[in-house]
Amino acid sequence: MPTRFDNTEDPRRAFLLKALAAGLLGWTGPAWAQVFGRRPYRLPPAESIYELTGPVTLNGQPADRRARIGPGDKVETGAGGRVTFVVGTDAYLLRERSVLQVAAATAGVMRLVTGALLSVFGRGDEKRLRVPTATIGIRGTGLYLEADPEQGYVCNCYGDMVIASADEPSVSERVVTRHHDAPRYVLASGRRIRPAPFINHSDLELMLIETLVGRVTPFPLFDEEYGGARRRY
Repeated sequence: MPTRFDNTEDPRRAFLLKALAAGLLGWTGPAWAQVFGRRPYRLPPAESIYELTGPVTLNGQPADRRARIGPGDKVETGAGGRVTFVVGTDAYLLRERSVLQVAAATAGVMRLVTGALLSVFGRGDEKRLRVPTATIGIRGTGLYLEADPEQGYVCNCYGDMVIASADEPSVSERVVTRHHDAPRYVLASGRRIRPAPFINHSDLELMLIETLVGRVTPFPLFDEEYGGARRRY
């Protein structure tokens, strides 16, 4: 069951990501600058955007690297747009043709209206995220989402989450994973929550955004238990 938001990265970027994941290039090598724009580092409090390419708007206005994204803001990317940013202890990679409403500072719910989002969250109070077909409660986890009115995609990359159908909250599932173990489709009708494949995100991208908030992923890049780095493009 394919999704609409296949990761159609620039072929050179995709090649370099695969080379990095295969160990052909080092973390400190110049390839990181070619793939992600510059070497990953923990963003200081004065910065919130690490990478911005293509058309990106913040609260309806064109954004650039100097923009500050905070609680309650609306971030939108156009065709070919992508933005990687930090809000507090959370980090996000928003892909092209996506609309994200960042959670408000108090008791907020993050909404991915459409598109695709990779995110990591600091440990603390449970947070809630919504896509058109599902509501997700998470606590200190890595998460990849694709939003569509008929079919959402949720990968709990690591951590603890509860997925509930948006229309039938009683239809829910708790998912605890270590390394992309149980992706799910969440449908608007029929069998609401279904097993799904691992698609359209990578361990390298998770390591990048965890670095931006001073953390590391709970698994090494080359995890022998899983036969190497997880990556799917």
